[in-house]
Amino acid sequence: MESFKLVKLVHVVGSGLSGLSSAVWLSNQGIKVILYEASSYAGGRCRSYFDAKLGKRIDNGNHLVLSGNLNVKKYLRQINSLNLMWVPNVSEYNFFDLHTKERWIVRPDQSRIPWSLLKEFGRIPESSLSEYLRGLRLIWGRNQTVSDCLSGPGPLFRKFWEPLSVSVLNTEASNASARLLWPVLAQTFGKGEAACRPMIPRKGLSEVFVNPAIRYLEDRGGTISFKKRLKSLFFYKDRVASLNFSNLNVEVKNDEGVILALPVNEAKACVPNLIAPTDFRPIVNGHFCLSESFVDPFLIGLVGGVGHWIFVRNGIASVTISAATEILKFQTEEIAMFMWREICEALKLGKRELGAYRILREKRATFAQTPEQLIMRPKQQTCWVNMALAGDWVDTGLPATIEGSLKSGLMASNYIVNSI
Repeated sequence: MESFKLVKLVHVVGSGLSGLSSAVWLSNQGIKVILYEASSYAGGRCRSYFDAKLGKRIDNGNHLVLSGNLNVKKYLRQINSLNLMWVPNVSEYNFFDLHTKERWIVRPDQSRIPWSLLKEFGRIPESSLSEYLRGLRLIWGRNQTVSDCLSGPGPLFRKFWEPLSVSVLNTEASNASARLLWPVLAQTFGKGEAACRPMIPRKGLSEVFVNPAIRYLEDRGGTISFKKRLKSLFFYKDRVASLNFSNLNVEVKNDEGVILALPVNEAKACVPNLIAPTDFRPIVNGHFCLSESFVDPFLIGLVGGVGHWIFVRNGIASVTISAATEILKFQTEEIAMFMWREICEALKLGKRELGAYRILREKRATFAQTPEQLIMRPKQQTCWVNMALAGDWVDTGLPATIEGSLKSGLMASNYIVNSI
């Protein structure tokens, strides 16, 4: 296509997953990329680092990726790191109810039609087929919440729909957009068991999503420049004319483009009259050392307690609390004790002393994925022909997840290539 030849270079500001995705897909098309990052590391909220207190390498947050996440798999194949993910041979999800002490396993059907739900043994304990059929309401629930569509008589909402939606949307079910949950279900459970298998990094998020992408970029002539915080943009007519960093001014030539892959508030500070989400939800993650060694990574869903998921990998048990507004009111030590008690119960460790741990608070982890905030998500394109937006807060039709972030970068890069 002729349009591919017009763009010589693209300035990508922000090296979170959306920025890395943009850089990868632009580099794949033979376009030179300069990637700018305000901090001293890439990856944003999706990265790994060595924690001296734990004596282990940990992820700054837990992210559940499934085999049906097509944008994740496409990105990882491109940067040659898909083989660094651990994927089980079959999809099984263990759940533990901290209130009733029940345990059960969710096993998606092999086929796209969940025939097993017709029989009691194929359903979550004490649930009925009609409770599952409520899920179809999500298709038409454009301006409704998850609770509007899925709550009702029976235990399924409490034991499955609610924990699933809170984990996916990082917003309490009573406020979360039903419109965003449906595409996730269609992409995974709607395609059968093979699309529902968890994909867990064998080592860490950086080893899978970040470091290979930087190598990919540099191998194709791109560069990444750290400690470059964008202060402002200079516009001339319908174009971005320059990028003004705290210690550098960069001219944007006529055959060059710009992708802003910044957190929403940083983007709003630089882009005039940008309409974007204004409400946010926190996530709290806790990492705890285990004396036990487990052969493979695994995860267990929690119901009726504080945490939502426990990830176990490389001698560390990591707990995630989504939509964690209430838990932030507690002190770090209290949060650690809540999490540790739930770990000991869920993993059948008995009563034991709390050892080394690390609590990480992400106060603005994602925008609040409510019907009201959803309509404030901007498109990739802007009124400046050489600038696009990327980020999990930009409109992709998907929630603010790794899958949505990577899709955002792909959409932004395609827009820039075809607009200049």
